[in-house]
Amino acid sequence: MKLRKSIKPNFNYCIFLIAFIIFSNILHSQQNTHKTYLKILGTVQDGGAPHIACKKKCCKNLSPQEKANRKITCLEVFQPESKQSILFEATPDIVSQWASLSFPLKGIFITHAHIGHYSGLLHLGREALGSKDIPVYVMPKMYSFLENNAPWSQLVNLKNIQLNPLQNNKYVEPLKNLKITPILVPHRDEFSETVGYKIKGPNKTILFIPDIDKWTLWEENLITLLKEVDVAFIDATFFSQEEVNYRPLSEIPHPLVLETIAYLKNEDISLKNKVYFIHMNHTNPMLDENSKVSKLIFNEGFNIARLGYQFEL
Repeated sequence: MKLRKSIKPNFNYCIFLIAFIIFSNILHSQQNTHKTYLKILGTVQDGGAPHIACKKKCCKNLSPQEKANRKITCLEVFQPESKQSILFEATPDIVSQWASLSFPLKGIFITHAHIGHYSGLLHLGREALGSKDIPVYVMPKMYSFLENNAPWSQLVNLKNIQLNPLQNNKYVEPLKNLKITPILVPHRDEFSETVGYKIKGPNKTILFIPDIDKWTLWEENLITLLKEVDVAFIDATFFSQEEVNYRPLSEIPHPLVLETIAYLKNEDISLKNKVYFIHMNHTNPMLDENSKVSKLIFNEGFNIARLGYQFEL
């Protein structure tokens, strides 16, 4: 009898321990699958790198690995729970970026009608993927541009894509616990308006503004927005005026990175740390992570977006 009494509590304890471990594993698994992540699939300006017909050192001396890593600016947001991904921008590098997606694509958000941001949509047509009703989220002018101009209109007519209209400062929720809010920005709007996006996940918010003319021309205030978000990917097309010695900057206006650094000079280091410069022209020395300019950026408290960086939302 004593033997039985001594065994019974141990048996019950073992049952409890096994149940506790199973429950803990299930809970841990559920916590992991409910997470949302953002991954950088590209960081370069529309023309890519190496750039067409460029014979400068910035393109001529690139190693095979550097050429492979210099993809045009693009972001992926994905959720392991739903096994779905969202793409920000349809770039000329969409073939390799599509191959990098974590899960099947649930939708594409476009910022504006410049080649690095929407031309990849062509690969969804009958000549390539022949996709079926992929949601493409766009502002009103961009909606009209795609719907009424060939070859984009064929994508709409053949239902390769399904246009979804957006409104300024009105969020949509393409995935559970993921809110995307477009924010109008001043830019060269030949064919469409231009927007950036607030990307709000379960725990954190990210700002994405790959193109803008100048911060001072914007109705919004960059500093105010930076205080409201956890991470910000912002326009770093040109580091300095020296890069644009072949064209008037008025034709391709962007806030120089040096201007942005000066604009945020008096802000706390915690705010500067939120900034990840992205959308770098092929001439921008920031593309080389070992350059003096890249080290300067870090010394000033800022960051530079790199292919493959991942953030939890």
